[in-house]
Amino acid sequence: TGMRVAVVGAGISGLTATKCCLEEGLEPTCFEQSRDIGGLWRYTEYIEAGRPSLYPSVISNTSKEMSAFSDFPYPEDFPVFLPNAQLLEYLRRYAEHFGLREHIKFGTTIVSVRKRPDFATTGQWDVVTEADGKQMSHIFDAVMVCSGNFSEPSLPLHCFPGIERFQGQYFHSRQYKHPDVFQGKRVLVVGMGNSGVDIAVEASRVATKVTVSTSRGAWVLSRMFDNGYPWDMVFNTRLMSLIRNSLPGPLSWGLINYRANQWFKHENYGLQPEKRYFLVPVLNDDLPSYILTGRITIKPGVKEFKDNSVVFHNYPEEEPIDIVVFCTGYNVSFPFLEEAVVKVENKHASLYKYVFPTHLQRPTLAVLGLIKPLGAIMPVTEMQARWVTRVFKGRRANMSSPMYQNAVQTGHILFGLSFDEVLKTDCLVYTDKLASFIGAKPSVLGLLCRDPRLALTVFFGPCTPYQYRLGGPGRWEGARQAILTQWDRTLKPTRTRVPTGSSSSCPSLLTVVGFLLLLAALVFGF
Repeated sequence: TGMRVAVVGAGISGLTATKCCLEEGLEPTCFEQSRDIGGLWRYTEYIEAGRPSLYPSVISNTSKEMSAFSDFPYPEDFPVFLPNAQLLEYLRRYAEHFGLREHIKFGTTIVSVRKRPDFATTGQWDVVTEADGKQMSHIFDAVMVCSGNFSEPSLPLHCFPGIERFQGQYFHSRQYKHPDVFQGKRVLVVGMGNSGVDIAVEASRVATKVTVSTSRGAWVLSRMFDNGYPWDMVFNTRLMSLIRNSLPGPLSWGLINYRANQWFKHENYGLQPEKRYFLVPVLNDDLPSYILTGRITIKPGVKEFKDNSVVFHNYPEEEPIDIVVFCTGYNVSFPFLEEAVVKVENKHASLYKYVFPTHLQRPTLAVLGLIKPLGAIMPVTEMQARWVTRVFKGRRANMSSPMYQNAVQTGHILFGLSFDEVLKTDCLVYTDKLASFIGAKPSVLGLLCRDPRLALTVFFGPCTPYQYRLGGPGRWEGARQAILTQWDRTLKPTRTRVPTGSSSSCPSLLTVVGFLLLLAALVFGF
């Protein structure tokens, strides 16, 4: 028999992990505690009631071409940014297409994952699961933890003096279900992440007043960039990544700052971030106009709560409040793992490349999807899964022991589990690194000789996931075609009325500009 792998969770990471196991000839069993696939994106009770819940933002923040699995493009008629019902439909089609359902056990909770007594030689795990009140014990050769990082809300009430005497209602954004709760109320949203801003915008349609409290500020980007193109297809290109990563920190900060302030001057809206923080931008199309029309007010951090009001730092008068939403993020927790497997010390876990716990004698347990890239999570977790399954099989996958063992000392692997400090690496650089481990990283120079049109699209165009299927293990015949038609699928759902005699100018213009840049680069010995 093949190698048996336990996959924990059937969300985005769990599905792609199961698929990669099958691709490598391993035998996956995926355990999902709910009754269906989709993880975070499934809000059954609200979808059935005809009102999809908001968190984690009903509409995805990354465009469909950038957030597809690398060998399974979205249907061209799907909108560019997907409502969660359609994202679920895509995941269902993916599961169907690759025959994943028969490997998933629904309604099954993982109780514990423990090393077997002979772990040092076999690398095996004892896994206890529970379904319908009955516990079962299994032996697995390897484990992929895909339970995500949105499991345990972080609500540090001790940071908010006076909250115990506050007489209104307060809750964590995880508990938020529907804006009805804000009807006619004065609302305070604490925290300025994506969920905080989304909730503030939704609340302001029914509340009498909405205030957002942020100590750090944030850059706010729209889903649309210049000329209405999706932000991530413009922002996440190999050219842009090269520029961003060649610049020293302050210059890189300045570049993002300039970019964000082109849409609206953040300082005038009370949003300009503090210099010392390198923040991941928040995506929201409505916030600036809601501030401009007085529906939302931005205030500094909370100093203390009173009975029916709140006081902000460096702000003289107190503000009356009826209801508080804490958008203070999540703690990463793996209740089924022994503390010693993923050592979490002051909110840091030591994970090699954010995936393998560094102190296990054998790399047979991997944690997937823990990072928060600025961009889509799908292609990143899929690449993690492709790498991990090859490590499990013992193929050339760069876990040569000295490098892996030294990783502990290099400090590369300390990963902030508090999520206010986000993984700093560019997700493109990170994905490339993993791709190079398995030999799937596209070589722009190599392509330039064989297929110049493709090479230019790969370098100057959006870094879509299909690039990682052009070569190496898991090579996909359709990758080249998918890359060359990515703009067609992006424009199809919105170009629904085309004036006579017009043609698409975007990609051709990009090619011309690209060619000129390439020439300039050659001339100046870039």
